[in-house]
Amino acid sequence: MKPNRKKKTNAIQRAVVKVGSNVLTARAGLNIDAIASICSQICRLLDQGIQVILVSSGAMASGMKKMGFSTRPEAIPKRQAISAIGQAGLIREWEKAFSRFNRKVAQILLTSDDLTSRKRYLNARNTMNTLLEWQVVPIINENDTIMVEEIKLGDNDNLAAMIALLLDADIFINLTDIDGLYDKDPRVCPDARLIPRVATYSKRIEAYAGDIPGALGTGGMLSKIKAARKVTASGIPMVIAQGYRPDILIRLAAGEPHGTFFVPREHKLNRKKCWIGYTVNPQGTLRVDDGAAAALLNNGKSLLPSGIVEVRGQFPVGAVVAVVTDGSQVIGNGLVNYNADEIRNIMGLKTSQIKTRLGQKTYDEVIHRDNLVITGEPEAA
Repeated sequence: MKPNRKKKTNAIQRAVVKVGSNVLTARAGLNIDAIASICSQICRLLDQGIQVILVSSGAMASGMKKMGFSTRPEAIPKRQAISAIGQAGLIREWEKAFSRFNRKVAQILLTSDDLTSRKRYLNARNTMNTLLEWQVVPIINENDTIMVEEIKLGDNDNLAAMIALLLDADIFINLTDIDGLYDKDPRVCPDARLIPRVATYSKRIEAYAGDIPGALGTGGMLSKIKAARKVTASGIPMVIAQGYRPDILIRLAAGEPHGTFFVPREHKLNRKKCWIGYTVNPQGTLRVDDGAAAALLNNGKSLLPSGIVEVRGQFPVGAVVAVVTDGSQVIGNGLVNYNADEIRNIMGLKTSQIKTRLGQKTYDEVIHRDNLVITGEPEAA
């Protein structure tokens, strides 16, 4: 085992644990034995002084069991209704399991709006931190009942990654029904090989993941890889492991080499940059020339108007926008100091010309380096 993994897991004080539908679902509905096992392990981690935030799938399976449905409805309103029915049963089973260890839980249902709005994002963080201080286990799921495409988080892999960033977790453990990332789907290919460690996100890694779909949940292996890219880029390690393996959470917290370990960057991003880079959906796009792209990627510079060649979309001052190269490669996200129309007026100009063009100059930079998050370094081949 490489020392990097042992070092990262030895320092765990706060963990996000996501449990997938395939782990929590049995033939007749929820897998009560799996819930009991995971609950027992989480309580042991709590006894070790490790705070745990649980992201739980399974509402749909619970609702289908209650309603006697053998397959998921096709119509979105019916799926939302089934999830609403099932969520009550899901949280009740978790509450019953934790109560056996004299532990309390709290249900938190979120939409994208709750995390992309800076004010609501901070309020959600304060609420969850208070629950953790009170030694209450937050159990989080997407609010499927009111979810529409505009406010959809995507899947619980993405939701759990965003929660790990929100709460500055030390590790994100993603429990599924297979042992980790394989080069083929191990459920159909006997010669599939487990990949124990991922340090770079090559096209080959994404190709492996794309061939391993999810059976019940909305997120297959590819969604887990995307979640891993998000958290590791922010300095948080992630592990994909099999949720049925005995004491898997205890073993992982002790640094045992199970599953696939995704190596994080050496330094964590601060919380504000996590929000800018990996939580908010950009409201527009700034395309920059090659010189500006090199300055941003390689030299840690701010974005000045002289390097901007195109503005896409309409957005206000303070919005998060994407920055892309002339070839449309993503560089990162940043908070703008000027609105879209103002940037159109000053793009290509030197900073000394801003006041003449706009009548005032509040900033030299369109995006200051402190408000810019580089998310698109060149990928491995």
